[in-house]
Amino acid sequence: MDGAGDADIGLADRLNGGGDMGVAVEPGAPPVGIIDIGSNSVRLVVYRGGARIPVPLFNEKAVCALGQGLGATGRLNPEGRALAFVAVGRFVTLANAMGVERLHVLATAAVRDAADGADFVANLEQATGVRVEVLGGVDEARLAALGVQCAVPGAEGVVADLGGGSLDLARIQDRAFVDFASFPLGLLRLAEASDGGDRAQAEQIMDEALSREPWLGQGEGQSVYAVGGAWRALARVCMDRMAYPLRVLDNFTLSTADARPMLDHVAGSSPKDFAGVPGLSKKRMAMLPLAAVALGRLVAAVRPRRVVFSVYGVREGQFLLDLPDDLRRQDPLLASMTVLARQAGRFPAHGDEVAAWMAPLFPAEPPDLARMRLAACIIGDIFWSEHPDYRAEQAFHRILRLPFMGLDHRDRAALALAVYHRYGGAADAPFAAQAEALLDDPSRVRRTRVVGTALRLAHTLSGGAPGVVRLTRLDRAPAGTLTLTVPRDTPLFDPVFVQRRLEKLARVLDLEPAVAEAGPGATTD
Repeated sequence: MDGAGDADIGLADRLNGGGDMGVAVEPGAPPVGIIDIGSNSVRLVVYRGGARIPVPLFNEKAVCALGQGLGATGRLNPEGRALAFVAVGRFVTLANAMGVERLHVLATAAVRDAADGADFVANLEQATGVRVEVLGGVDEARLAALGVQCAVPGAEGVVADLGGGSLDLARIQDRAFVDFASFPLGLLRLAEASDGGDRAQAEQIMDEALSREPWLGQGEGQSVYAVGGAWRALARVCMDRMAYPLRVLDNFTLSTADARPMLDHVAGSSPKDFAGVPGLSKKRMAMLPLAAVALGRLVAAVRPRRVVFSVYGVREGQFLLDLPDDLRRQDPLLASMTVLARQAGRFPAHGDEVAAWMAPLFPAEPPDLARMRLAACIIGDIFWSEHPDYRAEQAFHRILRLPFMGLDHRDRAALALAVYHRYGGAADAPFAAQAEALLDDPSRVRRTRVVGTALRLAHTLSGGAPGVVRLTRLDRAPAGTLTLTVPRDTPLFDPVFVQRRLEKLARVLDLEPAVAEAGPGATTD
């Protein structure tokens, strides 16, 4: 009855570009390090090597304010320069100790614009023995856009990276970069140019700069992807004001209709109004109104359908740029799920097999939903070690909070709910209701129950072992019957062990359950 093999490879191939779910790794690959010398801070991130997803093994920053006063003096902040020099020296030494073989040192707006920037770079290179790459504005915009694509390969619209020294913009259309711009309007320099952050002056400066790039209007109706620490802090404030049920910043999305009044409110607020916002540092509070002004004027210029906050930017763009083609082509979500399943699963990962087995329940399924169903199947057995009384709840909360790439918040909620139902979670739990509210679609809520209940049946049939579920077949008959066909004369699939969970799946589908037996040599073809 082994007829699911071709189907499961086909599903993985269509969604992820290769066999074995397209997930390749380079065993034993050394970690990759990136030092980002920004206008406000210097940061080292060391990523695990040899995989599609940038998993940070180490992440530390030093606030140096290199670009403070640059607009007035044309030179790097002397105190910040000294701090940055020490920070880079420390980070290079740490990277070497961690076994980093490929270390990128990237300097951005402050260093490229300062009269003494070249001298600073020369001194750094001599002291540390590493090459420092000074990014141009277009280079910075391109890397930031690549960082967004690292998580969302199909992103379309305008990527905007707001740093301390510059605002860098890139427009993505059909996965290609078609326009770029860079302005010396990072928060430090915008504050200086607007007399300490006067709102009216800042709005005028932003409008005048953005009006010089008419291509921004071609992003109308698409997305603005907001990149940078200031805008991540702004996302925290928006979540707090909305009593938003998640605290995951990546892919937090506001419709333009919701974003405009929220940005206007923050732009007119005092920094002290943000005290008590979870996860918001005091250093970010002072610049939040100006960050809201900058994003608000960008939204007015582009007229997007939505604003998406991204936690990925220049560093992840550099990470993606370094990947070999076979890794770069992988779907980031399916890649991260597969790695997690291999690390935490009881048996060899077989999510593609389970996804193919339940496919008859989802006729005419669009690719985006097929992708999410495959993701649920891949991680449908990784929470086996949790205490059985809390397994469903623990699985739900971990999926909501784990740093998966390639997931918007609706998809994250749907995935958490599907795995929650796979472990038999109660449908009336308050936290489950919050996730269902994020979906805001009764058909999508019902779908999570179907996927989760089908997963539960699949693991009852197979015990989680690969190669077993494909010996059976599910059929959804037009007459209103859900039929499970099993091999004849084997105790493995005796109805007494599977009938209850088959009945539950049938109820979710509003069908009548039935078990049929196939004779020797029958297949699922």
